[in-house]
Amino acid sequence: MNNIKTTTTNQEQTATPPTNGYANGRYSLLDGPGPATVTIAPELESQTLAASDKNRRLDERLEAFEDIIDSEIGDTTLTRARNLEREFGLRQIYLKFDGGNPTGTQKDRIAFAQAMDAMRRGFDAITTATCGNYGAAVALAASLAGLRCIIYIPEVYRSKRVQEIVNHRSEIITVPGDYEEAVRVSRERAELDEIYDANPGGSNTALQIMAYGEIAYEIYDELRDAPAVVAVPVSNGTTMAGIYKGFLSLYRRGKTSRIPRMVAGSSHGKNPIVQAYLKSSLYCEDLNPDLIRETPINEPLINWHSVDGNFALEAIRLTNGWADDVSDKTMLAFAKTIQEKEGLSILPASSAGLSAFLERHRREPFPNDRYVIILTGRKT
Repeated sequence: MNNIKTTTTNQEQTATPPTNGYANGRYSLLDGPGPATVTIAPELESQTLAASDKNRRLDERLEAFEDIIDSEIGDTTLTRARNLEREFGLRQIYLKFDGGNPTGTQKDRIAFAQAMDAMRRGFDAITTATCGNYGAAVALAASLAGLRCIIYIPEVYRSKRVQEIVNHRSEIITVPGDYEEAVRVSRERAELDEIYDANPGGSNTALQIMAYGEIAYEIYDELRDAPAVVAVPVSNGTTMAGIYKGFLSLYRRGKTSRIPRMVAGSSHGKNPIVQAYLKSSLYCEDLNPDLIRETPINEPLINWHSVDGNFALEAIRLTNGWADDVSDKTMLAFAKTIQEKEGLSILPASSAGLSAFLERHRREPFPNDRYVIILTGRKT
């Protein structure tokens, strides 16, 4: 069994990748062997070679990378969940399963958009902080774009996605402290060394929100109108903000008859967006980091600081939506129900939006309409 070795400075640790899926020390691959490196469809081999080839003209590389995005990113499944409808007594529940993206989450949408932006603007490296899924998405996008990739992670990070990041030849640097500290260090490195900053928020917020807006357009393509509700699991709030902006654009252009009510679900007491809504606060306020406890279930959702929280909170309020806390036990139960009833293997945290939606339905039954539940990740 190989150990991850670190060389420590006063601020950060650079990890030497393990040669297999196991590691001791600060990294623990909880499910044993790490996942195989995600591959893009074999018929895109020529595009993957062209996009990463720095000897080619930039316009050729960008065209090849755009072909990969068009073929692999987004256009995820929207299916009617008839068995859930029977289970909960409500017609026309639709599941938008973003686990169909290459690394299994919606994060691929912004990772690939930013990798292409980095190429276009002449960067040769990209950096971000992560606690899991986003790092895997950026690592994959960077490898296909021919970009050097530096991933910062909290030193207590525990996930099998470490090996996946390593497989895409990304450099992993551990940072003492929490995710927010890792973001700070990553941003400093980006500014100092002129590296593309792919962290949530900052100057790339508009690009990230636009990328998530594609989810709204894909729902519209299937339903030909906006649903009554879109329920989303929230962490930083960027995904919800993007979906709302997408539907707002469609409505303003006369494509839809309404804007859906936006519903947010997140880990109990551990997300500023939900807490701001429940307390009727005008803005998101940072939570006490010492009171945030990460578990293998809630990790994709928890934040003491939601980077785009105010955008998400605005989306909830402007659409007469709502937000609610969800326990680990409830998320696990809903993930099991979705597996058994609809055959989808999702990250338990993905079910937070569904839980918030159905809890309100339990108290105040909804009329039959169209309701869309965003499932942001598949179980890996």
